[in-house]
Amino acid sequence: MNENDWNPGKLFEISGYYWQTCTLHAAVKLDIFTIIGKQKMTGRQIAEKLSGDKRGITTLLNGLSAMTLLEKKGEYFSNNAASFKFLSKKSPAYIGHIIMHHSHLVDAWTKIDKAVLTGLPVRDKVSHGDEETRESFLMGMFNLAIGIAPALADLMDLSGRKSLLDLGGGPGTYAIHFCLKNPDLKATIFDLPETQPFAEKIIKQFNISNRVAFLGGDYLEEEIPGEYDIAWLSQILHGENPENCLKIIKKAVSSLQPGGLIIIHEFILDRSMDHPVFPALFSLNMLLVTDGGRSYAEEQLSDMLKENNISDIKRIDFTGPNSSGIIMGIKQ
Repeated sequence: MNENDWNPGKLFEISGYYWQTCTLHAAVKLDIFTIIGKQKMTGRQIAEKLSGDKRGITTLLNGLSAMTLLEKKGEYFSNNAASFKFLSKKSPAYIGHIIMHHSHLVDAWTKIDKAVLTGLPVRDKVSHGDEETRESFLMGMFNLAIGIAPALADLMDLSGRKSLLDLGGGPGTYAIHFCLKNPDLKATIFDLPETQPFAEKIIKQFNISNRVAFLGGDYLEEEIPGEYDIAWLSQILHGENPENCLKIIKKAVSSLQPGGLIIIHEFILDRSMDHPVFPALFSLNMLLVTDGGRSYAEEQLSDMLKENNISDIKRIDFTGPNSSGIIMGIKQ
């Protein structure tokens, strides 16, 4: 979009788009799409299932129909193919966890003016907090990763490598798919202990418990046990300030054997720091919820690697959802 695309109508659309956002969030939170499933149901029937108000529920259903997330015929509502596939818990392609993670961020985004003026977060890190928030965050990361991990595993040549450290790997989606693609590879997920039940659930789902293990710990405060020939850092640096990023990279490099490979997967900004759009706005999200987290430019990440004796640094030809990219290098 350029300056000529802006007009009052477009500004009104963006200003009020949260109406649709919050409608989607409410429907996922109430599990509307799962309740409907493959059926056709009236507003009254769905309200009875939810022990809710018929007028309120029907108004929500009409809004979802207007957004083409539901189909309406007479008094009956039904899912379409897309809403059932992505928004019903009965579907293996369900992405409701990441939608609920976004819902949990809404309160912080309403305070963005305060965060901008103070430079301080307006809520705790999203990985902390109650069980519901933690589950939405971790399984939301699974929702995002499962769409690209198999393709990344095909793209990246890890042949000959035997051991992988998935640092801050959460549910371990990437470690699992790297191991599935490379039969001689074993992986260790190193993340906070409260992450372990979610990781073990996903590892068991892929029947790969004999090759993917979980090790509980805090990579900022503790040393990383073991020695590896790959260190995979996916979407963890953006949660930290530059000083902590250097600390994390140093620990990851220290865990590598000579000739080991370090791979960083992040939302990567251009040198100007104002493009692409998603990483630029994601920096605002990190301002809201962390003590110094941000999106980093390719040059910044490369400099951090060079400072830790990494050579042969390159960015591979990959652009993921939300402008994520990959930078990698070799331990000298």
